[in-house]
Amino acid sequence: MLQPAQPDPHRACAYINAQAIAHNLQTLRQRISAAAPGHKPPIWAVVKANAYGHGLEHVLPGLQDADGLAVLSLPEAYRCRALGWTGPVLVMDDTFTSSELNDPTLYPLHLAINHSGQIEQLENLSGSGKPHAWLRFAGQLHHAGLLAANYRPAYTRLQALLAAGRLSAIGHFQHYANAEDPELQADERQQFTQLTASLPGLVCTENSASLLTSPVAAAHTSWLRSGLALYGASPLAGITGIELGLQPAMLLQAPIYSIQHLQAGDRVGYSSTFIADRPVRIGLVHCGYADGYPRSAPTGCPVWVPGGPASIVGRVSMDSLAIDISNYPDIGPGHQATLWGSHQLPIESIAQSAGTIAAQLLTGLTAQVPRLAVLAA
Repeated sequence: MLQPAQPDPHRACAYINAQAIAHNLQTLRQRISAAAPGHKPPIWAVVKANAYGHGLEHVLPGLQDADGLAVLSLPEAYRCRALGWTGPVLVMDDTFTSSELNDPTLYPLHLAINHSGQIEQLENLSGSGKPHAWLRFAGQLHHAGLLAANYRPAYTRLQALLAAGRLSAIGHFQHYANAEDPELQADERQQFTQLTASLPGLVCTENSASLLTSPVAAAHTSWLRSGLALYGASPLAGITGIELGLQPAMLLQAPIYSIQHLQAGDRVGYSSTFIADRPVRIGLVHCGYADGYPRSAPTGCPVWVPGGPASIVGRVSMDSLAIDISNYPDIGPGHQATLWGSHQLPIESIAQSAGTIAAQLLTGLTAQVPRLAVLAA
């Protein structure tokens, strides 16, 4: 049985459930095994952006069965080590120097190689560490990585380093531009396969969306990457993480601090975007865009209060938002409003209403919102 850590009654709080993350990792493994029995590729748990806004220190207890952690930068890799992670760490950014890579505390270390300048740094290594180099293809995303014409020459340089004992291994890496669309994803996969067909090495191409939409193809790669799905949110349009068998790892709640009674014709919020057409009982909630709640959330965006569903009225402000609680006469100051992350209120419904995606909501939650671990009772 789980219970929330002690909340601050006067501010928004995010409750982080590491057991949900452990469940989601296991669910993804089972999905792969069911699609391709006998295939169990290891999984990188993507914990960049402070574990998608959850707080790395709260997430790691749920990732003890992960095969490795994937981060963006070396500082994030150091934080993983400082928190006790001893397994592989994959750094996906392109900013490092050979002197930084000589630090033995970073190992076992994997590096995404996005351009020739990184290879030059590897050629200057002088320490005992031997990183695993993942050569990244730019593909159709073109946010990082090498173009097809430059891929084989870069691979040849890495092969020389491997032969000289400077690397532990070479792999092939890609991030899909269209992982949510199986047909477009298949085209990207085919282009990548043709490029790397004659080049030995492990393969890491599949992320949360692709392992959910194309689990058989994902099962036949060497490593998988999962970020958003590990935190219980769906990367696929029109379906929630809960409907995929995942459990939300973040519950965002904030207290109602005041009640306003409107009459027909009264207005609420900046720019008076809501005008009451009847008597309305309004609850003011201590959460706004300074906390990371989306200002784009319109009137009608769902909220959950003790007793059932409610909705936002008017414009979200910096420190507060207004909700219609006319149907709940017993709800008042001190009661908690759930803003996302319960089974009744999946984060995907807020993202859809606000015109954004779940990943932006999670990572956009600001530092002034405490992250509190959900404790086992």
